[in-house]
Amino acid sequence: MKITICGSITFYQEMEQLKETLEAKGHEIFIPLLSNEAPAEMGGGKKINFGKYIEENGGVDDFPPNNELWDLKEKAMRDHFDKIEWCDAIIVSNHEKKGITGYIGGNTLIEIGVAFFLKKQIYILNPISSELSYKQEIYGMKPVLLNGNINLIN
Repeated sequence: MKITICGSITFYQEMEQLKETLEAKGHEIFIPLLSNEAPAEMGGGKKINFGKYIEENGGVDDFPPNNELWDLKEKAMRDHFDKIEWCDAIIVSNHEKKGITGYIGGNTLIEIGVAFFLKKQIYILNPISSELSYKQEIYGMKPVLLNGNINLIN
């Protein structure tokens, strides 16, 4: 099966491990792109964690809508949407973040919505926190809740 892994970039190491495990089971896997070239004022290099960079540099309101950061964010989002279009299913890698177990952030919620719209199978790795106000929307998209058991993936 062709699977795209979605989740917070904070969970990137977990996504890489999940990718390896699923590939060993014969699946084709895509994970989020972390190869956009960062501009010099963002430290250069290849990997950009937008949330972390914004948090460490004054917060989202310090980046006006015309800031080039948003061009990079748009590119990363569109790239991942293309991966969702390519796949048969997505799996959401959701772990603890900000003291919330089973965290699913705004960007991942959008990705789940794209998969739902495209009629892709949606798997969620871990139980979803009831602290998320949009848990009902996620349930409405009828995901398969894996409760950590990737062997439930068809």
